[in-house]
Order: sequence, then structure tokens, then C-alpha cells
Amino acid sequence: MAEGVKKGYSGIGGQAVLEGVMMKNGEKYAVAVRKPDGNITVEVEHYAGILHGSPVKKIPFIRGVFNFIDSMILGMRAINYSASFYDDESEKEARRDSKKVKNDSKKNGSSIVVTVISLIIAVGLFAVLPAYLAGLFDKFVRNDSLVAIIEGVIRILIFLGYIIFISALKDIGRLYGYHGAEHKCIDCIEKGRILTVKNVTRSSRFHKRCGTSFLYLVVFISVVLFIFIRVDTLWLRLLVRVLMIPVIAGISYEVLSLAGKYDNIFITIISAPGIWIQHLTTREPDKHMIQVAIASVEAVFDWKAYLKDVYDYEVTDEMMGQDEEEDHIKLKYNFLKEEKDEFVSLQNPDDAILEEDDFEDGPELDEPDEDDWEDDSDNS
Repeated sequence: MAEGVKKGYSGIGGQAVLEGVMMKNGEKYAVAVRKPDGNITVEVEHYAGILHGSPVKKIPFIRGVFNFIDSMILGMRAINYSASFYDDESEKEARRDSKKVKNDSKKNGSSIVVTVISLIIAVGLFAVLPAYLAGLFDKFVRNDSLVAIIEGVIRILIFLGYIIFISALKDIGRLYGYHGAEHKCIDCIEKGRILTVKNVTRSSRFHKRCGTSFLYLVVFISVVLFIFIRVDTLWLRLLVRVLMIPVIAGISYEVLSLAGKYDNIFITIISAPGIWIQHLTTREPDKHMIQVAIASVEAVFDWKAYLKDVYDYEVTDEMMGQDEEEDHIKLKYNFLKEEKDEFVSLQNPDDAILEEDDFEDGPELDEPDEDDWEDDSDNS
């Protein structure tokens, strides 16, 4: 292990979807969804990326651009899959016309189109609009540096306003709860804890590698760069803002990667605003959300082998026994044929059943110690 690298770096990541969690480990990803009947289904697939095998994806500052695009495409696919369980009957029939939603070429094309449209909207809102609004001050403010600062302030306000607006939407709370469950599972593993409902509950819902932190870094780095990159003509200034987006995304990706692998005073300072914003984009999950997140993790990541390799201890049945009843859930796994034999981390899924009355109310979990919360928030 390289000197200075955090001992608990797992390399896995994911995102929240409708009533579920997507987790990715290398080229394998899983989408776990709590269906309307209360059971959990887990879809396991591969996604190699748009430049699979290309040496370009290993070049620092360039790889981040393509990884960002890949994450958006994969995210759209995961959201489409989770939403298919909550469509009305006509929409379900249309969505599931093929055996697997993500393997349908039309679905893949739709994901790309939606991704492109989303990128265009994001560029217009966070890059072009702040530059245009700041350009209106050119007639009144003769100091170029001050205009650049005004543009930066406008960009930050738009970003924060967007986050606050989304957080205030009526049904977004559950999505943010699943987002918190995703973070807590990763934090639980990387802190060397056994992946159980109780331990995940005690873990932090804030994480330095979060996509929210990436967006914050994009905004922050763009503010810094555009203070030094000055263009007098408004239309040319807008063009420069658009052309610089890949550069900014590449830098942001490298900074976020460092935040995930290292822990020092510089990383702590640069990550602090992103962690703060996660107070808006994550919420404390309930037990049932955590169970979904655990199912997603276990479908793509052998956390027991990870704890053995990184923390040098084996997880025994006795160690799992105290939380065994809490973690019992009924799962349906949808695997690619070649992956079915690889999956061994969940034991006896057919016998793991969440009782109906437990799903409605659920036993109360022990409240985490106050010291645990403080420690986790500082080191996630």
C-alpha cells in the first residue's frame, strides 16, 4: 500500500435510484430495488464504458471526463430500471418488452440522448448563465478581476439554489435516504466494520467521494480558473466557459480521487464544503433502505474478503449472529449467466425473508453513540 493512502479505501461507489441503490465495482454493477410488494430484487450487469480498453482512460485529467460521462449513462440506466417497477401496467409492458432493460439497444440509445440533454442543460445553467449575467456588469465595473469574482459568486449561488430547490421537492426525501444508505454502507466497510444493518446505521452518511462533492469541485475550480482566464468579448467569454468544461471536469475528478485515497489537512479543507452540501443531498435512511443498499453492495463486492485483506480478520458466523435476524430479506437475483457462479457473498437468500409486519413497522434499532456520529462525520 502506498504511503499515505487511507487504509480503508475500497474503490466501490454508487448512487441512489427510485426505491433502491446502484453499486459499482470495476466493470460490474448491481441495482437493488425494493419492489411495491416489499421484497428486494437485485439486477447484476457489466458496463465497460464508452472507451473500454482505450489507453486514454488511464491518462490523468483526461480520464475524468470519460468517467463522468460513463457515470451519467450508467446512472440513467439504473434509474430507468428502478422506475420500471413503479410504472403503470402499460408503461411496464413497454419498458420490459425485452428481457433486460439495459440490454435493449433502444434503451441504450435513449440513455445516451437523455445524458446529452442533461449535459446541455447543466452547461447552460452552471457555465453559460453565470458568465452572461456577470457580463451585464461590464458597463458598470471596470475591474476584470471583480467581474470574475461576481461571476463566481453567481455560479455558486445558482449551484446552491439548485441543490436547495431539489431538496425541497415533496418526494425527494426517500431518494436522499437511499443516498445516505449508499454512503453508510461504503463507510461501514471502509471503517473495517462488519456489513450489518446495525453497523451501517452507526456509520456516516457523508463521504468525500460523493458525486455531490464532485459537482462542488467543478463549481469551485471553475471559479478559480476563470479569475485568471480573462476574455473581453462576451460571446467569446461564453465560448471559453463551454470549452473549459472538460478541463475543469478532469481536474475535479483527480482531486476527488485524491480525497478518496488520502487523508491530510489539504484534502480535509478542500473536501469540507462538499461534505457540508451532503447535509442537503443525503438523509438518515431507515432500516429497510439500508437492507437494499447492503444487497446491492454484496452483489458486486466481497466485503468479507476485503476486511480480511485490509484489516486482517475473518468474519465468522458468530460475529454475524447478533444482527442476523435484522438482515434477513427476501431477494430475487437477476444475473448474467457467466456471473451466476461468481456470486457467493450472500448466504441462503431463498431462506432470508422479511416478515410483512416487520416491513410495515420494523423493530427499533439501537441509537448510535454520540461519539460515533462525531468521529464518522470527520473521517468519512
